[in-house]
Amino acid sequence: MPQTRVVVVGSANMDLVGTAPVLPRARETVLGTDFVMVPGGKGANQAVAAARAGASVVFLGAIGSDSFGVTLRARITAAGVDTGQLRVTYGPSGVALVMVDAEGENLILVTPGANASLTGLTDAELAAVRGADVMVAQLEIPVETVTEAAVAARSAGTRVVLNAAPARRVPAELLDLVDMLVVNEVEAAALTGRGREAPETLLDLVPRAVLTLGADGAWYVDRDGTVAHVPAFEVEVVDSTAAGDAFTAALAVAWGEGRDLLDAVRWAAAAGAVCTRRLGASVALPHRAEIDELHAR
Repeated sequence: MPQTRVVVVGSANMDLVGTAPVLPRARETVLGTDFVMVPGGKGANQAVAAARAGASVVFLGAIGSDSFGVTLRARITAAGVDTGQLRVTYGPSGVALVMVDAEGENLILVTPGANASLTGLTDAELAAVRGADVMVAQLEIPVETVTEAAVAARSAGTRVVLNAAPARRVPAELLDLVDMLVVNEVEAAALTGRGREAPETLLDLVPRAVLTLGADGAWYVDRDGTVAHVPAFEVEVVDSTAAGDAFTAALAVAWGEGRDLLDAVRWAAAAGAVCTRRLGASVALPHRAEIDELHAR
């Protein structure tokens, strides 16, 4: 089987992750139990996850000139991702402050840093988009940049997968270029005003979509009339932080490989479930063999 070519256009952050029995409320201090510092950001996570899932991956993003940036580049490259087009911007890298409770639920605060500078794609960056089978993007970088990349993808027949996260309104001109939308319940509500009770409303925006619901599985819908629920895999959850990124990346890889889309969603669900077993986004992202093992159950 030819290796799927994936280009990821998105963010890179350093994740500062702390665990505690419960998440703090407003004006409350909670004593934590563990702390790890790991590379993250939805873009970098999805690039690493796609590479581990078996794709040939190019990552288009921006890091700062600080020590976090040095570590981010090294770790993303070590995962087998092509970072030859990764920009370096003077100033801080993006940072995510992540809190995880005993049930694996999390709260995340992201400061964009260098990610906000990813504008005006170069000819080389646009060529990388046009040369891919699938482009994956998120919304932690300027939406104008995502739209520019999607225009280039559409012109070359590259499939566009948009993980519309974090939750926000998305311009119609970008949605018109999307082949597959991936959202969770909060993100779906931001786009349509409806959540899990009406996944088919996403088809007013895009030709096919996946609505992820964590432990409740996922819905796949398309304009051919498919409305199908894919159950979640049962695993012991440690940290759900990057599960959505693992899901999105695996879905893009499976679709690029030509799998039936419902089976691609199920394979992606296995990737997301494997990811929740370990603490720390880039550490937890699963390899293909792990996904296959769970998917085969």
